[in-house]
Amino acid sequence: MTTTNARKPRRWRRWVLEIALILGVVLLVRAWLARDLAQGPAPEFQALLLDGSPVTLTEFADRPMLLHFWATWCPICRLEEGEIMRLSNSHPVLTVAMQSGSAAEVDAHLSERERELAVVNDPDGALAQRYGVRAVPSTFIIDRDGQIVFRKQGYAPPLELRFRLWLARWL
Repeated sequence: MTTTNARKPRRWRRWVLEIALILGVVLLVRAWLARDLAQGPAPEFQALLLDGSPVTLTEFADRPMLLHFWATWCPICRLEEGEIMRLSNSHPVLTVAMQSGSAAEVDAHLSERERELAVVNDPDGALAQRYGVRAVPSTFIIDRDGQIVFRKQGYAPPLELRFRLWLARWL
């Protein structure tokens, strides 16, 4: 019986070590993927939303906001667009359709999928390039001072985005 009891603590230590190793690898991969994304002060821009109204980042200066780069042809973007839309009901969200065709094509995509989002069309990827975005989805959280406080390339879990936006209010 002492042999069995001695193995249990070792098994737990091994599980903790394996989980820590996996978590470390995941965090390193995330950091590597985000290495080219903009950081520090968010690059300011002036653009037009799909409905033709002008938009700038300074319009969102009163509280943290989410800037989300996506594309109509991206399956991961389609997976998270519903949550991005729900998030826009309680937080400032601006999305950028990167290399997704004309404004009419992007608008048709949103209508087909029954999505209502504030969207800037970036057909040639010029705005994405200013933010260092090479792949979609890419997400930035910008605080009220215009500083990028979170950046991520790839799928962003909804709870993580909500937590980061909440955290950005208190930083």
